[in-house]
This record gives sequence, C-alpha cells and structure tokens, in this order.
Amino acid sequence: MSIRLQDNIKPISYFKSNAAAALNYVNESKNPMIITQNGEARAVVMDIDSYQSMEDAFALINIIRLAEDDIAKGLEYSLEEVSAEIQKEIDEIKREKDRNARKKI
Repeated sequence: MSIRLQDNIKPISYFKSNAAAALNYVNESKNPMIITQNGEARAVVMDIDSYQSMEDAFALINIIRLAEDDIAKGLEYSLEEVSAEIQKEIDEIKREKDRNARKKI
C-alpha cells in the first residue's frame, strides 16, 4: 500500500479548527497527517495502531543490528549449542521445583 504524503499535508490552522475530523481521518484511513507551520512540516499525526507497529518494527530492526554486531565480533552460536544451553536451564528449573516440593513435605 502506497501513501501519497502530499495528499495528507495540512496547515496547523486546519488542524486547530478540525482536530476531531483529523483524528477520525487518521484512525479510519490509517494514513498519517503531516502538520505544517509557516509552510514547513512540523509534526506528524498518526493512529495509535500504526504508531505501535512502527515502534515494534524499529525494535526488531535494533535487535537485528545487535545480532549483526555480535556476528561481526564472532559471538555466534550453533543451534546445537543454544539448544543444549536451553535444556540445561530447563533441567535446572525442574531440579529447583523438585527441591522446593520436597521442602514442603
């Protein structure tokens, strides 16, 4: 889906006069609205779901960057190594549960 941002540029005077309609527009259309002041873009108004999706995408990109940095540093592990480490953690949790269950008896 392509958004023509030029179609969603409004001056701040429009936004002040039509705030409720502008909010309805961004929530229904899922298109952002760019607010200008003195002819310059100054803000973007968008629906909360789109904003959350954008934040989630940025978080994922940052996780990928961290992973790429680790790979560049040679800090990578095979699937077998990771699986073995997870199994060790699971086994430790089970042992801890068993110890706690025996203490209650």
